[in-house]
Amino acid sequence: MHQTIMGFRRDDSVRNKKVERELLQRVLGLTRPYRAALIGFVVTVIAAAGLGVIPALLFRALLDDAVPQADEKLVLVLAAGAVGVALASAALNLLQRWYAAKVGEGLIYDMRVALFDHVQRLPVSFFTHTQTGSLMSRLNNDVIGAQQAVTNTIGTVISNVITLAITLTVMLGLEWRLTILTLLVLPAFIIPARHVGRKLQVVTREGFQLNASMNNTIAERFNVAGALVVKLFGNHDRERDAFGSRAARVRDIGVTSAMYSRVLFAALGLVSAVGTAVVYYVGGRMVIDAVISIGTLTAMVIYVGQIYQPLTQLTNARVDVMTALVSFERVFEVLDFPSLLTERPGAVDLVEPRGRIEIDHVWFRHPPAELTSLPSLEEGMPTAPEENALILRDVSITVEPGEVVALVGPSGAGKTTTAMLVPRIADVTEGTVRVDGHDVRDLTLHSLRDTVGVVMQDPHLFHDTIRENLRYAKPDATDDELVAACRAARIHELIESLPEGFDTVVGERGYRISGGEKQRLAIARVLLKAPAIVILDEATSHLDSESEQAIQRALDEALTGRTALVIAHRLSTVVNADRIVVLDEGRVVEQGTHEDLMRRGGLYADLYRTQLDRTPLETA
Repeated sequence: MHQTIMGFRRDDSVRNKKVERELLQRVLGLTRPYRAALIGFVVTVIAAAGLGVIPALLFRALLDDAVPQADEKLVLVLAAGAVGVALASAALNLLQRWYAAKVGEGLIYDMRVALFDHVQRLPVSFFTHTQTGSLMSRLNNDVIGAQQAVTNTIGTVISNVITLAITLTVMLGLEWRLTILTLLVLPAFIIPARHVGRKLQVVTREGFQLNASMNNTIAERFNVAGALVVKLFGNHDRERDAFGSRAARVRDIGVTSAMYSRVLFAALGLVSAVGTAVVYYVGGRMVIDAVISIGTLTAMVIYVGQIYQPLTQLTNARVDVMTALVSFERVFEVLDFPSLLTERPGAVDLVEPRGRIEIDHVWFRHPPAELTSLPSLEEGMPTAPEENALILRDVSITVEPGEVVALVGPSGAGKTTTAMLVPRIADVTEGTVRVDGHDVRDLTLHSLRDTVGVVMQDPHLFHDTIRENLRYAKPDATDDELVAACRAARIHELIESLPEGFDTVVGERGYRISGGEKQRLAIARVLLKAPAIVILDEATSHLDSESEQAIQRALDEALTGRTALVIAHRLSTVVNADRIVVLDEGRVVEQGTHEDLMRRGGLYADLYRTQLDRTPLETA
């Protein structure tokens, strides 16, 4: 049994080392675009290391030659040489730092942009599972941790290896016996570093997870909606205590890490002191026996300090690399997460779209959680192994160019899911969705989404000005186009009445304006985009009767000549649609005009009469 356990441990150790090597190779691959800067860095390090051995040789010459011979001119030359070396070293250190910063800051830029670009291309299902704060932690804390590892740790390793090589070469030339003595303590540097490094990896990973959890709490509680929920239903003391418990664990981890690092530093300092003492003793005996000169011993003592310091730093660097690999591992985990929505090879642009939609025998269920989420970004959320239920079952709908089709039915019938398959917010499980005869999976995502404009039930506005929120749909829109879109959406007069006009900041998620105003701005944004296909998902749900009538007139005008899918719970808003498609439990159960469906007396008629009966109660 014991052998089996030990065997598992050896297997785990081998596996961990393999993973670490693969991570290191990948990290080094990130530095390829900065090869010129790395070469410059190495050249300056070599030059600085070469200069670093000169002061000890100057001191040796001072003790062995200039002072015994009372050669004042030589003393002056040696002093001037020391100043020159110091100036040259300072210049090289500045240049070395510039190269290191160029590589490090370049890497943080590359990783942040790569992460941001990759994450925004992931399907919406990824964001429904992921905690925002945890994702922000990857983009900020982990990227910075990885960058610091490259800038500081790898730079330190290169610098110290070169310094060691040059210093040891000079030491061997001066006195090989003392040099070998200084190297006998090397195992004492390596052994504690391996043990401490493993310990720090574990606590560092836990610390990152806890920091991500705190970031998520902050992101959820400190937006407008979250803050309102806390004030209405929560307890500030309970929130503080829950947050404080995680912060306390992070504090304890910080203390533990600091103590591990300090113990390692003290142990390495003790090893250095022992090695230096051996050189003192043996070297002193050699001077007494006239084997070497006092100047040579002095130079060797200086060099011993110069090699033990980089040895200590290299040992610490190993620990830093092991902990830094946690940051890289967490960054790569997100970068390597595949997107379910990708363009097929040879995808084509949709040119001059007419707006014909074919939903052909479509079945849909959400992909399993393991394909849409990362467990490490879902704190405390277990991944459900069971298959998700079917949402759409053999749905077929054809919408001709310029036709307005309403999708209605009970809650959970699959209305929004059906509409969102058109701009490829998700892909069908079976069947095909076509736009102008093209399978949407064969189209470039950019051209497809340029073709489709959507107004959601709860439209999102960014914390920016009205002008920039509108131009998000069309960045090159002129002021005249902005005004025209806002007039059509019946929001221009309100904007003009604001002190800052189009430069008014709407606040996070648009909370500085009313729901109806936000809805009309979202409609104006779609009108500015002028797409061939428009999807309205309860687009008038937040409007009062007067505003709804104004928007309906604006939409009737704006949708002329465009294909429209209108999702509505209030059936009174779609009675004039060209066709009404009724969905129930993921199936199309009936379709036709309002009059046709009322005459049939089916589900639509039941829903309409039920809502009609409720109307007096709702307005009372």
